[in-house]
Amino acid sequence: MTARLLSVLSLVFLTGCSVIIDKRANTREAEAIRDWPPLGQFVDVGNGRKVHAYVTGSGPDLVLIHGASGNLRDFTFDFVDRVKDRYRVIAFDRPGLGYTDRAAPAYGGAFNSKAESPAEQADMLWAAAQKLGVKNPIVLGHSYGGSVAMAWGLDHPAAGLVIVAGATMPWPGDLGLSYTVLGSSVGGAAVPPLVTAFASDAQITSAVAGIFAPNPVPAGYTQYVGPGLTLRRASLRANARQVDSLRPHVVEMSARYPGITIPVELVHGGADTTVPLEVHSRPLDALLPNSHLTVLPGVGHMPHHVQPQAVVDAIDRVARKARLP
Repeated sequence: MTARLLSVLSLVFLTGCSVIIDKRANTREAEAIRDWPPLGQFVDVGNGRKVHAYVTGSGPDLVLIHGASGNLRDFTFDFVDRVKDRYRVIAFDRPGLGYTDRAAPAYGGAFNSKAESPAEQADMLWAAAQKLGVKNPIVLGHSYGGSVAMAWGLDHPAAGLVIVAGATMPWPGDLGLSYTVLGSSVGGAAVPPLVTAFASDAQITSAVAGIFAPNPVPAGYTQYVGPGLTLRRASLRANARQVDSLRPHVVEMSARYPGITIPVELVHGGADTTVPLEVHSRPLDALLPNSHLTVLPGVGHMPHHVQPQAVVDAIDRVARKARLP
């Protein structure tokens, strides 16, 4: 067999594999959209971009911003029902995740390693909030959403902030091989189709358990939250590239944190190894002039599910400090 013929046959084989992978990925993405459809409404924020928002309840406005690898279903699973009796709750899908568009066309494409900053995400969600008539909201952000909530507090009006296990401060070291590969141009193009096509239920269950550790995952959570939405190729890329590029943004933001004078409640699990307390909320509390830190011993990265009343209490404290009706 000549080298030229071998090269041709190899190309045909790889192309065939790619077609099979893409077909399987297409099928699984269609199943995800079927199984976990939009829960809320779509808000047009201009330039053809739409934000997916779930709105319920009545009272002062409370904006909820989810973390990495998630969508607004993380809040509608249980938490929204705990606060909708006295707040108008607006839960958003962040740009590129769930059913919200990317913040701009510049962030699209399989090989494009660029991603929205927390400030750009806050800008887009704030624009959607204005279309929904939101005024002087309490803004709650969980995990990566904590950085978006802090950006909101820096750049847009808010009555106060609630940061739950927030990734808000610069951290030492890197995020590991997974984010490095998926956040890159070539890795971000090549790997997501494989993940979308072949990620197993066991792998999904294990990943969710790792996020909740050392606490148990609530019954029904994994089936409800829509892991298939996160495993879509475009969402995998958006998520990885946003997380991989976060650190320089929080370096810049942290220099401005002392200027946030509105009330800020910080809630963090003492056993959180995903976003460690001593790296994030503890030093953030030291920078802010009007903050209060609640540490929950034995709680990991999901306080709003493991000890939801502590988070509800933090929201209520902000409302009282801000003298909301």
